Amino acid sequence: MGKGRLSPPWLHFAAIACSSIFTIYCSQAQAAGFQLIEQSVSGMGTAYAGGAAQAQDATTIYFNPAGMTHLEGRQAMAAVHVVVPRAEFRDKGSTHLLGAGLGSSEGGDAGMTGIIPNLYYSGKVSNDIYFGLGINAPFGLGTEYGKDWIGRYHAVKSELLTININPAIAFRAGDQISIGIGINAQYIDAELTNAIDMGAIDVITFGNAFGLTPGADDGFVKLKGDDWSMGYNIGVLFDLGEQTRLGLHYRSGIRHDIKGDADFSGPLTGVGGLFADTNVKSRVTLPAMASASVFHAINARWAVMADLSWTNWSRLKELRFDFSNPLQPDGVTTLKWEDSYRYSIGATYRPDRRWTYRSGIAYDESPIPGPRYRTPRIPGEDRAWLAFGIGYKYSDQLSLDFSYAHLFMDDAKIRKTAVGEDALRGALRGNYDLSVDIISAQLNWAF
Repeated sequence: MGKGRLSPPWLHFAAIACSSIFTIYCSQAQAAGFQLIEQSVSGMGTAYAGGAAQAQDATTIYFNPAGMTHLEGRQAMAAVHVVVPRAEFRDKGSTHLLGAGLGSSEGGDAGMTGIIPNLYYSGKVSNDIYFGLGINAPFGLGTEYGKDWIGRYHAVKSELLTININPAIAFRAGDQISIGIGINAQYIDAELTNAIDMGAIDVITFGNAFGLTPGADDGFVKLKGDDWSMGYNIGVLFDLGEQTRLGLHYRSGIRHDIKGDADFSGPLTGVGGLFADTNVKSRVTLPAMASASVFHAINARWAVMADLSWTNWSRLKELRFDFSNPLQPDGVTTLKWEDSYRYSIGATYRPDRRWTYRSGIAYDESPIPGPRYRTPRIPGEDRAWLAFGIGYKYSDQLSLDFSYAHLFMDDAKIRKTAVGEDALRGALRGNYDLSVDIISAQLNWAF
């Protein structure tokens, strides 16, 4: 794992430049937790089966940089994924600490349609060395509810953006083994908001000295911060004959020390030193990931592939916000997430030199251990992928890829109780109807 709050001017310039591209981003995360696996359109057509072994284009920089040794010439590509999630809450008897209801609004569809872009370049530096550069968004989330919804004390708006700048090199270590190594300069920007039940605080803490009503006289808080940090990725690709490849890839976890501001508003702002605008910091470790993939060409037209991926979500035990104001208690949400696995298989069919058809299925486990630890900021559940793709080679220099995937998701239950850290947030009980559609396009240029 790499770490460091970086401030060189080139990184700040890179953040500004990349943000101009990554302006609409990160709807509800599409792999487990808030990982964004949408890093390749050609790969999405097979549900990312064989990602660390296919080495079909420059997107291999993300899935296994060792695959660059199988690419000819120089390649540049740009991709965009339009993600359309649905996350609708259905209340099952939510109440606040004093036992009354929390209103009638269920928040509407919290899923935020977003765009996830990718940029890649790869090329041969010498007979033995290959260089590549990937710019992508490997993690992100976006959910937003109405400000008066039943779960407003748990979450209203949640947005997280990452921009990952990933230069990599690859070389052949023998006739059958290639090795790829990359470094990752990663920027994270987060904004979280929620209501505060200042009516209940007035009754419990101040004996209703201010005459506020629980569940009616709300305050509001917005937390916003960012950070730069570093990590690495390394991959190995084995050629097991002319038709079969085995790929192994590891991407390190990255620890972010996010620093920013907390802005409070409401009828108790500043009372007793509480709810005053202040600085805030939070430490978040984005998980390490590892993949094992196999690719096999049955003949000149047909190929099959499979993948097993692991994500180290168990590093994420809680979300904790430490306020500079010594009178403001830490904000804590316990997660207790668990490591998760993703399984996928896929196939490609090339009837001629111009057309490629792809299909794949996958099963992606959620790291959330159960309804008690589910948060409306990330109301995820296990999901099954059904994906299709098509590629067209317009010329030796130009080709296009298109893919579509539908993610079937189990109903996600949330069962929060009004005790401990959730005492003033209320008992949130309900079910989520979840699904996701993804439409993607990729332009490839060889030169």
